[in-house]
Amino acid sequence: MPIRTPAFHRRDVLKSGLLLPPALLASPSVLAVSVQDKKPKRDKRQVAMLLPLSGPRAALGLSMRQAALLADSGPEITAYDTGGTAAGAALAARNALKAKSAMILGPVTAEEMTAAAREVAGRVPVVAFSNNSVVRAPGSWVFGITPSQVTSAILRYARSRGIRNVVVIDDASPWSAAAALAAGKVQGEIGIDVRVLTVTEGQPLPVAGDAPDAVLLPGSGEAVLAAARNLKETGIQLLGTVQALDHRPAALEVLNGAWLASPDPAAFGRFAGEYRARHGGDPGALAALAYDAGGIVKVLRGKGEISEKALLAETSYPCVTGNARFRSDGSVARELAILLAGPQGYEPVAVSLGA
Repeated sequence: MPIRTPAFHRRDVLKSGLLLPPALLASPSVLAVSVQDKKPKRDKRQVAMLLPLSGPRAALGLSMRQAALLADSGPEITAYDTGGTAAGAALAARNALKAKSAMILGPVTAEEMTAAAREVAGRVPVVAFSNNSVVRAPGSWVFGITPSQVTSAILRYARSRGIRNVVVIDDASPWSAAAALAAGKVQGEIGIDVRVLTVTEGQPLPVAGDAPDAVLLPGSGEAVLAAARNLKETGIQLLGTVQALDHRPAALEVLNGAWLASPDPAAFGRFAGEYRARHGGDPGALAALAYDAGGIVKVLRGKGEISEKALLAETSYPCVTGNARFRSDGSVARELAILLAGPQGYEPVAVSLGA
């Protein structure tokens, strides 16, 4: 059975304040324009959220549900429990369709997304929270922050700063492997030469060959930091993705001066503050994605249509995780902050598009 979410009451902090002067109120032409530009009727159809509300990830599912309701607090969002399994996601999707949901947000993992999308079969748009680009498809979007997004964003910025040759450190983790693959795909488009250097913790560091202009660190594991420490001594510019963000003093020492692509920490901080004030506790990255998804639903409701066509029509949705644009192939382009690492943390210095 679906779990109905209660309506939350929030202060109306956005009032238009737009009043026509008395002289214009009697003008037939103005009245005609005002009728023509009348705000679309709000789309009140149900939107389903497929979340793990039972099982080992139930706390995560609850936090995501709460975050989504901060953005769209109407009673039309209904949560369906997946139990964190592919079979549960398929059943939840089936129940959401029976309830005539106009859109599905979730599920969380790639396996669940594949099962849910197969059940939905394109009948309604699915915006899933996975970051595995392999499972995207027309009508089913991967809304998580992907290695491709952050890698292309940091490489575009690096190219704008004169970087032409980049070595990507691969520690054999799934994220690093995906980042290295993404770097190889984008190099021709932006005019950067990419080489991959595989490192293993506890093993001697391989030789990088001819000195590159920059080294990309997809993560911040010990093997990656050891390689970065060795290469930094040569004066090479360090680059990083969101997975390389590390506030440990030893990591900040190595990363000092690095450029990293990430969602804007200030935007996340504002969301986290709102979440704490309402629910207590600290939300994670997946809760931020759920908040953004709720905001997207709110935009579509306000425009009077929740559909695939309407989802694709918007050129940019404001999001805590980076303003997003949905593409017809199931991918999402995202604007990401470029952060400069320093001894005390990270400072935003630019914005770059990740795809």
